[in-house]
Amino acid sequence: MLELEGLRKRYGDRVALDGVTFSVRPGELYGFVGTNGAGKTTTMRITLGVLEPDAGSVRFQGRSVDTATRRTFGYMPEERGLYPKMRVGDQLRYLAELHGMSRGDAAKATAYWMERLSVAERAEDRVEALSLGNQQRVQLAAALVHHPAVLVLDEPFSGLDPVGVDNLAEVLRERAAEGVPVVFSSHQLELVERLCDSIGIIYRGRMVATGTVDELRASRAERALRVGVDAAAGWAEGLVGVESAEYGATTILILTGEADDQAILDAARAAGPVREFTPLRPSLADLFREAVAEHNGDGEDDGEGAGAGGGAGGGADSGGSGGPGGGTGGGRVPAGLAGRVWRAARAARAGQGGSGDGGSRSDRGSDSGGGSHGDRGSGSTGSVSTGSTGTSGSGSSASNGNGNGGSGSGSTGRTGGGSSGDGGSGSGSGSSDRGEHTDSGDSADQQGARA
Repeated sequence: MLELEGLRKRYGDRVALDGVTFSVRPGELYGFVGTNGAGKTTTMRITLGVLEPDAGSVRFQGRSVDTATRRTFGYMPEERGLYPKMRVGDQLRYLAELHGMSRGDAAKATAYWMERLSVAERAEDRVEALSLGNQQRVQLAAALVHHPAVLVLDEPFSGLDPVGVDNLAEVLRERAAEGVPVVFSSHQLELVERLCDSIGIIYRGRMVATGTVDELRASRAERALRVGVDAAAGWAEGLVGVESAEYGATTILILTGEADDQAILDAARAAGPVREFTPLRPSLADLFREAVAEHNGDGEDDGEGAGAGGGAGGGADSGGSGGPGGGTGGGRVPAGLAGRVWRAARAARAGQGGSGDGGSRSDRGSDSGGGSHGDRGSGSTGSVSTGSTGTSGSGSSASNGNGNGGSGSGSTGRTGGGSSGDGGSGSGSGSSDRGEHTDSGDSADQQGARA
């Protein structure tokens, strides 16, 4: 078992890690997810001995990890760790020998992993001549070539095409089936949800949620149901445990812990023919957003900014109007999954084509500080939002577009401000590098903006 306990790391007055603790059992696939700058890379570097923690320990099989033990680990850094002018085959053989393999075994392992990861035909090419995707495959082969006892992979799926993603996922399952603890970070939360046995969410250097996806779902107080029943609006009023209801082609019910699904089903049947009765299960992305929002000062990341893809909108509690494509407030809107379901139903009912990701919520998790930004929105004036920010908000730049972002305000020390989409640019007090910003107020994990 790989165990990390109480890891702490500071850079001056900035806290990178604050008591990070988790463990990865033999044969377990562990997804390590968090916002940019949350502390993922710092944690992995400490695990591999690249950095020394200020406090805490790393153990494997009950013993402190030393240099000899780390030679048995397979590590893939987020940044390229390859010699650009060295030929692919020579490089993999060399790295395998550094891990203690004989020359013959290194040559066999190199041939196997190049073939397995579809780069065998590039064995005589220099790394710098490869595409970014093929460089990623070679980097993965370097982490796997010495048959490691532990795998620690920082964004291993980044840059891979769908075939490469499936190939690597199969490899990781095989390694786990052989008893290897595997921990990897990724922003592809659907993939993490599908692939991993357990998940840890880190935010501002702290672990804010750990467990299986089902355990994280079970820890939530609110639930939701979608009921298709041919009945007049209001049929669910007064039912025990129904916190709110949105009536339309189907009825969306937000439930409290005391709700009885069977009693609700009986009430629906009494009201009319039931065509659908579906529990709405939150995705890992939903759970991620909520875990981050709960530890983001005000505890909410919904409705703080403008309606997705539209002009300035009211907050979740204001009852104001979002811009085109955003939800229209109607008084108090629930937070979390309830708020998202509420807005999705309202947008669909209004014929705006809304979905669970519509309305005035953040689309890809939250960062600290102010100045909301979007991945798909467009506008000429940035909408300023104090508190959490996500990738959905008005006034932000579209992908490959430009936007005049407003400066954000936040108490976390992060430089807020106009941010830009991938390849875009934005004016304001924030900085961008090829479309992503530095979350320097949270930790020193990501000192510069990541491409």
